[in-house]
Amino acid sequence: MRIARFSHNDVPQYAFVQTDENDGKDYLVALDGYPLGGAQVRPTGERHALDEDGVRLLAPIIPSKIYGLAKNYEAHARFMNDAGHSDIAHAPEEMMIFMKPSTAVIGPDDPIVIPPASHDMNFEPEVAVVIGRIARNVPVDKAMDYVLGYTCVNDVTLRDLQALDPMWTRAKGFDTSCPLGPWIQTELDWRDAKISFTLNGQDVPEASGTTADLIHGIPEQIATISSFATLLPGDVILTGTPYASGTLRPGDEAVVHVEGIGDLRNVVVGGR
Repeated sequence: MRIARFSHNDVPQYAFVQTDENDGKDYLVALDGYPLGGAQVRPTGERHALDEDGVRLLAPIIPSKIYGLAKNYEAHARFMNDAGHSDIAHAPEEMMIFMKPSTAVIGPDDPIVIPPASHDMNFEPEVAVVIGRIARNVPVDKAMDYVLGYTCVNDVTLRDLQALDPMWTRAKGFDTSCPLGPWIQTELDWRDAKISFTLNGQDVPEASGTTADLIHGIPEQIATISSFATLLPGDVILTGTPYASGTLRPGDEAVVHVEGIGDLRNVVVGGR
């Protein structure tokens, strides 16, 4: 099942995304409420095509908080070291966890804005986990019971500020640094989700990977984070970038693709 958040004539709503058997197109089936935390929702009878005038996909969720895993793939840890962004040649044994604020979230086709203070903004394509119910001190073997679904994310990072600051608040927490979308997919093989990235229509093979290579898997991530922080319905975990990142410049079109979910597209604009 796919769960989307959209606006119709500037009114935000939630919807199921369903494929019409006759024309093969995806449609938004509007819901009468917020499909999180076990809430019972029903279709309103309103249906919209994705390309209908006045319809726009929004970020599928506005979380209370966002946690991310740094260097959670061995290949990415090596890339960061080889590129001079880190003096650690291998992924650390302990999880490296950071946060982004909810104000960092944008949706499909929203602009990624380069802050004036930075001159080196990077893309990082990833799979994001969306929490479905309150999670506190969750054991690893029960962790997946707390997952609503998955979405695409671009963990946009300011490399120059990341090198300057001991904390990554500016580098990863600026406005527009967390594009999410296009929707939440509730059914995904998280053990081997294929991630790819295109920049201006060109594949970037070195940015591709699979969650099969995660060092700390999704159940372990949920268990560890919920051991010190209560996760609420709609909270998001960024699971890690599989390999290389790269520079984003004004005018660039960045597209994160996760097999089984879809495409998350955003265009970069200069700071203002």
